[in-house]
Amino acid sequence: MSGLKKIAITGPESTGKSILSEQLAQHYKTVWVKEFARYYIDNLRRPYRKEDILIIAKGQIRAEKMKSAEAVKFLFCDTELIVTKIWSEVKYGSCDPWILKKIDQNIYDLFLLCNIDIPWMDDPQREHPEMREHLFDLYYQELTRRNLPFFVISGTGNDRLKNAITVIDEFMVKSFKE
Repeated sequence: MSGLKKIAITGPESTGKSILSEQLAQHYKTVWVKEFARYYIDNLRRPYRKEDILIIAKGQIRAEKMKSAEAVKFLFCDTELIVTKIWSEVKYGSCDPWILKKIDQNIYDLFLLCNIDIPWMDDPQREHPEMREHLFDLYYQELTRRNLPFFVISGTGNDRLKNAITVIDEFMVKSFKE
């Protein structure tokens, strides 16, 4: 669909990306792309390895392409390849060149960077509760360095959703006028 706006919900683990993605899709009466890594790792019968991260990245891109056919006006993406890049670099010290190349090719109209101002929720897939501030800084720096359009989304409960809606409405109106 031409005119479809892709919005990436990004940030460190346990910052409400999945919940916010689903809520935004409901609010704007469209669909959202679930985080492929969660599905993949949940169905893996062994601990994940470095080579799994490339499979996850490719699965995320595929899921986005499939869901974009169902989207109306907006496609909300629960995570994107910068998440995969940072995860790979923190865990393994490097990132697959395919992922780095695809970050530049897979364009989003807007990034919503979820702040670390909500409580950590323990989950078997989450690994770094002690690194939240450091990881948030890595996301902020990466989005800034790449000169990508992003806003930090803060607030707890319904305030987080309201703040995201305000940013989307204001940013999208501005981008349509340009």
